[in-house]
Amino acid sequence: MAATLSFWDRSPPFAALAVARLGDVAVAASPDPKATKETVPTLVVAGETFTGSMILKYLARASAKKDELYGADALQACQVDQWLETAAGIVSGAGLEAQCSALNDYLTLRTFLVGYSLTVADLAVWGQLQGSPLWKKIRTGGKVPHLARWFTFCSELPQVRSAVNELEALGKKGGPAAAAAAAADGGKKGAAGAAGAGAANGSGATGAGATDGGGSFDIGLPGAEEGKVVTRFPPEPSGYLHIGHAKAALLNQYFADMYKGKLLVRFDDTNPSKEKDEFVENIMKDIADLGLRYDRLTYTSDYFPQLLELGEKLIRSGVMYADDTPVEAMRDQRMKGIESACRGRTVEENLAIWEEMKAGSEVGLANAMRFKIDMKSVNGTMRDPVAFRCNLTHHWRTGTKYKVYPTYDCACPFVDAIEGVTHALRTSEYRDREEQYYWILSAYHKVWPGLPHVHIWDYSRLNFVNTVLSKRKLTWFVDTGRVDGWNDPRMPTVQGILRRGLRIEALKEFILSQGASKNITFQEWDKIWTINKKLIDPVCPRHTAVEEEGRVLLTLEDGPAEPEVVVVARHKKHPPAGKKAVTRARQLWIDQADATTLSEGEEVTLMEWGNAVVKTITRDPTTGAVTALGGVLNLSGDVKKTRLKLTWLAADPSCELVTLKLVDFDYLITKKKVEEDDNFMDLVNPTTKFEKTALGDPNMRTLQKGEVLQLERKGYYIVDEPHRGAGAPIVLFNIPDGRAKSTATKGTTA
Repeated sequence: MAATLSFWDRSPPFAALAVARLGDVAVAASPDPKATKETVPTLVVAGETFTGSMILKYLARASAKKDELYGADALQACQVDQWLETAAGIVSGAGLEAQCSALNDYLTLRTFLVGYSLTVADLAVWGQLQGSPLWKKIRTGGKVPHLARWFTFCSELPQVRSAVNELEALGKKGGPAAAAAAAADGGKKGAAGAAGAGAANGSGATGAGATDGGGSFDIGLPGAEEGKVVTRFPPEPSGYLHIGHAKAALLNQYFADMYKGKLLVRFDDTNPSKEKDEFVENIMKDIADLGLRYDRLTYTSDYFPQLLELGEKLIRSGVMYADDTPVEAMRDQRMKGIESACRGRTVEENLAIWEEMKAGSEVGLANAMRFKIDMKSVNGTMRDPVAFRCNLTHHWRTGTKYKVYPTYDCACPFVDAIEGVTHALRTSEYRDREEQYYWILSAYHKVWPGLPHVHIWDYSRLNFVNTVLSKRKLTWFVDTGRVDGWNDPRMPTVQGILRRGLRIEALKEFILSQGASKNITFQEWDKIWTINKKLIDPVCPRHTAVEEEGRVLLTLEDGPAEPEVVVVARHKKHPPAGKKAVTRARQLWIDQADATTLSEGEEVTLMEWGNAVVKTITRDPTTGAVTALGGVLNLSGDVKKTRLKLTWLAADPSCELVTLKLVDFDYLITKKKVEEDDNFMDLVNPTTKFEKTALGDPNMRTLQKGEVLQLERKGYYIVDEPHRGAGAPIVLFNIPDGRAKSTATKGTTA
């Protein structure tokens, strides 16, 4: 049923026409020549007139795509209605900046306003911003990157671009013909823009061709079609996932969600010498922690029978040959572009050796199968790379059934294609291998009819200062005992940084802020820890600790004769953190570091109590260290005027303080940027773990493993080992807060 949308030409209804075009609802847009700035847009359908949010509600419900535009279920439909009300309240004046800031915060870990796909809620808010002159200034200011990326994604959808062009043409009084032409042109441009629509993730990323500050998903997937995109995350079970893998996993999720496609998780288990059940189990844990939503879990080993069949086909087609050149000599020949003497072997010879390889015989073990590509190529990856090699090691999944295994370069293109992967994401460091990937895939197409094509799309690797992410190097740290395992808090593994106190939400937000840029950079760790602090500070409880070594007894002349217990909030601004008991006594423990800064006669504030005046300071005549303090209370004193706010603990047996082990860490590598020709072993930091013993308030007995807290005036900590009884300290790991002193290397810097 045709509908007419009329409006004042200086205030076009962007959202309404965008919903109509996106939902394939027949609507004729027409400026009202009699309209003024007081005129509101109206939609007339079969004699009925709709205004305000009812226009969008009708258009969404009238569309064949109503299940998408109005949410997947009743809950999402209600959420859409709430956002329509919110959109109606968006102003174009001075209050817009605050509203944009709130929207930016909301979209930090979301792709869309409701659910996992675009709804009329997104278009309602987008339309309000599109029509605001002030929005452009806010957008380019760089303060709302998440909102800016989301806005750009909405704007680049072909139907939305078409609607904007159509309305702008009508506003210029170009008439219906000009508007139709503009809409058609906008559709073509929009289609190109939509291919660049970028990444999306239901838990995190925002849209797509963004150029407004922060990371951006500025290049789309080539040949992507909505509903048909299939991406894959292919970890090798030879270690735990590190932060670079996390970026790869989330980017694959983003694009799968963006195009309403599928994400596959596939274990690349083609090298039994490196793979273990332990790694598979922990990678699955990491995937769960990252919140990855995949459609299917597979293993390259699922396809070993097909890969062996493929190998024989390749030999028969003459593009693969057996080579028994020793490894070092083969490497030297490849470097110099010298063809192997085995390159001319006949198909019959190669097939005979292939059978020996499958049997794992002495002859088979001496050979490797190589692709016959181009030994003179300037691209070293094209110089007859190895496709299959023998390995008698027990495979973690298939045991000793197979004796010959494909290399990653051999298996990946085939399994990608046979699983229906449309877009294979890889880091740009492998860009020179793209030519090889496509050549191998083309060779497969010739011997395996019907095998689909796969697009490669690359992005920059995630690098951090003072950090190595090579799995070989991380394995070295584990195997040599320089760390306590793959989940050691000094390791850049997902489990390591989470154990150190990083929230998964902070990890996602950081990766989202990087976007899908192709620019290679080295990130400072302080960025990710700053994000983390913003998440934990508003909610984590506060506790008190005094370092055991050098602690000083402060005796208050007029302190309570018997200990007093008061109940206070564990976080003054966050009631859900609960309460804690504070014991006040005549004698108090304070840190040596605080005691050395005091002066006789100085008034200080005792936190959670009030002011006191220091009367006497006793020092060790040899070292100058403070050994005792004397003072009196001055509870009527002004806490705002004191220089020092001291943490303290009651030095009374009834207080039953707990023993703490405070652990801090340094970088494993002393050099900020490790170069390719560096021997990383020469850059290993000799001392990376620092421990202090402290006394903590009795309330800390109830802390659980993994709980995050702040020790007043000492920093943020995560509980690694909770209270387990007398003699066993509570182990707390320091959480960096993003400030330079907390993230700077404590060892020697190269």
